[in-house]
Amino acid sequence: QVQLVESGGGLVQVGGSLRLCCAAAGRILSINALGWYRRAPGKQRELVATISSGGSTNYADPVKGRFTISTDNAMKTVYLQMNSLKPDDTAVYYCILHDSSDYDYWGQGTQVTVSS
Repeated sequence: QVQLVESGGGLVQVGGSLRLCCAAAGRILSINALGWYRRAPGKQRELVATISSGGSTNYADPVKGRFTISTDNAMKTVYLQMNSLKPDDTAVYYCILHDSSDYDYWGQGTQVTVSS
């Protein structure tokens, strides 16, 4: 059983920063990629950023230049540094682990609220 535990969400003012963390625990065979998605109120879940086992990163256009995804050396923890936050960034953020069998594990979500 694999568990993803997220932390770091909260309330921040426009222009502020937050750092999300997601730690993976349990029997993980092999990781192909880690990433973050978000779901804003009344909207569908959308990709925020991903990082592959080789270190390649991918960002959604709305967060390019403001968010940075990274992992620890063991690739068991994924981070999302969020700078210059905007009200449109308000959402529940979910981390995802995509393993070598093409199975996706999801975290429980952490709320990020950007106030103006």
